[in-house]
Amino acid sequence: MTDPKGIKFPVEATHIMMFARAIGDYSPEFHDPEQARQTDAGGIVAPPTFPQSVAQFNPDYFLRPKPGQTWFGSGREASGEKGKPASSGGLHAEQHFEFKRPIRPGDVLSVSVKDGASWEKESKRAGKLMFSERITEYRDENGEIVCIARSVGVKTERPVDQD
Repeated sequence: MTDPKGIKFPVEATHIMMFARAIGDYSPEFHDPEQARQTDAGGIVAPPTFPQSVAQFNPDYFLRPKPGQTWFGSGREASGEKGKPASSGGLHAEQHFEFKRPIRPGDVLSVSVKDGASWEKESKRAGKLMFSERITEYRDENGEIVCIARSVGVKTERPVDQD
């Protein structure tokens, strides 16, 4: 994801409900105010991976189609641009979420991104594996951290040897 810094991320109950439905989770705390009040959360809250939906508020998000531009698509066949998209040669390896409190409807989150740790490991099939971490902080209107997301990417020194 391109850097979402400076983006305001308004959280609405319908966003939470649609996100939960999209991931196949129909738990009442994600859509039913009456039942959600009876849970430990005490009301509607967002699912744990919901912070990733900040991409929908980032106009430069690389997976979003842009009017008048070809797009590589995300289905079996490219919907515009033929061939594969340019690759960084890396893979998304891990994602971790640390919550200070639940994300709730009415929150307006701001986002900041910074580099985290980096490390290397040797691989028999791809040479050196280079890992890097990006830390995304989601803060509420009071500047308090609500969630810290840690994303780990990995790049290989060379293409993986095919056995």
